[in-house]
Amino acid sequence: MIETRLLRQFIAVAEELHFHKAAERLHMAQPPLSQAIGRLEEKLGFKLFLRNKRGVHLTAAGTAFLDTAYRTLAELEQGIEYARNVSAGVSGKLAITAISIAYYDSLLNSLRRYRETYPNVQLTIREMPSASQAKALLAGEADVGFMRRLPLPAGTLESRLLLDEQIVMALPARHAKAQEYDVDLRGFADEDFVFTPQNLGGGYHAQLIALCEAAGFYPKVVQEAAQIHTLLGLVACGFGVALVPASFASSTPGERVQFRPIRVIGDQPVPGLGLYMKWSGQNASPALANFIAMFGES
Repeated sequence: MIETRLLRQFIAVAEELHFHKAAERLHMAQPPLSQAIGRLEEKLGFKLFLRNKRGVHLTAAGTAFLDTAYRTLAELEQGIEYARNVSAGVSGKLAITAISIAYYDSLLNSLRRYRETYPNVQLTIREMPSASQAKALLAGEADVGFMRRLPLPAGTLESRLLLDEQIVMALPARHAKAQEYDVDLRGFADEDFVFTPQNLGGGYHAQLIALCEAAGFYPKVVQEAAQIHTLLGLVACGFGVALVPASFASSTPGERVQFRPIRVIGDQPVPGLGLYMKWSGQNASPALANFIAMFGES
């Protein structure tokens, strides 16, 4: 391994073609510089300079090695600068997982703001169910995820609630109750339901089941869909009704699906459906720290 100090000394002599001038430029005495060049030539196994009465000249090998020395030092400086930026969280990579976020303007705006603030951080966003996101975070395959509540052991992942939205009933447009202002969930005990699979998000699934049980029935699930936009397509086709986050109501054509608030039963309010940002507390990524801080400002 050749020290960068030797490379810098060689470049100074190669540019000055004069040992005394190169030594002055390097703020050192000439004899130690001559000795350093001798050690470098010994390490390399070939001569870098020709010394005679007419002065100092680069050998053919020295000319070739000068390009290598320039390139090596430039790449080193670039590498140091990149590492410094990674340490500050302004460069690097950030792997994001998320449920379908096309309907969450505030979240999309925050992602846009992060990208504009840290353009040199490479973002990768993978859409996946909440349970799969948790596995990816715990396995170190992702840095941060946007998901529903999951029944995870305490302390497994750090968590921040981003928003708590209303649960609404999605009905086929021709459903008898599609034009009502709000609906009584108890009136759907005999209806067919479309649900997301339990194994893709146990907490989310359990919350909707619990809501039905509080209304006095267990939902009759006739069809499952992994993505909510697919689920809504099934509702539109008349497969059944569905309980969904209110954010999907504003972006789904009303001629196919109608969304209705759920009427309060007694004095028990309808629980909200949380969207959480989660990450591993063991992840020391500076880019992640900046990402979390920016969402804290949102």
